[in-house]
Amino acid sequence: MRVILAEDSTLLREGLVRLLAEEGHEVTAAVGDATALLAAVAADPPDVVVADVRMPPTHTDEGLRAALDIRRRWPDTGVLVLSQYVEKRYATELLTSGDEGVGYLLKDRVVEVDEFLDALARVARGQAAFDPEVVRQILARSTRTDPLARLTARERDVLAEMAQGHTNAAIAARLHVSLSAVEKHINAIFDKLGLSGTTGYSRRVLAVLRHLGS
Repeated sequence: MRVILAEDSTLLREGLVRLLAEEGHEVTAAVGDATALLAAVAADPPDVVVADVRMPPTHTDEGLRAALDIRRRWPDTGVLVLSQYVEKRYATELLTSGDEGVGYLLKDRVVEVDEFLDALARVARGQAAFDPEVVRQILARSTRTDPLARLTARERDVLAEMAQGHTNAAIAARLHVSLSAVEKHINAIFDKLGLSGTTGYSRRVLAVLRHLGS
């Protein structure tokens, strides 16, 4: 795939460039600030952008703002955002930015190379990929509200796996249950959350997370 990287840490940026090149991907640009990121995407839109949330000059949310702009202007380009910490407001804003091709990972997850590459591939395919810790905190924040409180413990487990962007088959393998059991739990989740009419894999994930973040 074709990737643009935006990360102000030269060490991390160059490490990602080398990793992606070794995996057979093409890094078309590697930049250190949001302005350069938008210019690079405008010149040659990639399959996926990997961007830090916080970049110069203020190191607040420049990377996220650029990511949201990319989502609006180049909807076919996937966006995988990296963050040092779980920032729920930023995660929710990204989650509600579109139907597909979005991801949010903690930087600590990048050192887990297989997990990082899997998330990148899912975003490139138009799916969602969210860090398990981000999902855990969103779910923990929401357990006090209905109708989430109506979910069983197993349904919450399935919902957490869905939110990370895993397919039904992957959820079955990860939770050591049958595929039919996963499908049954998902149907129950959507019934309880009033989302039974949702269609499409990434759309259902975003719909659930919108509901949880509301």
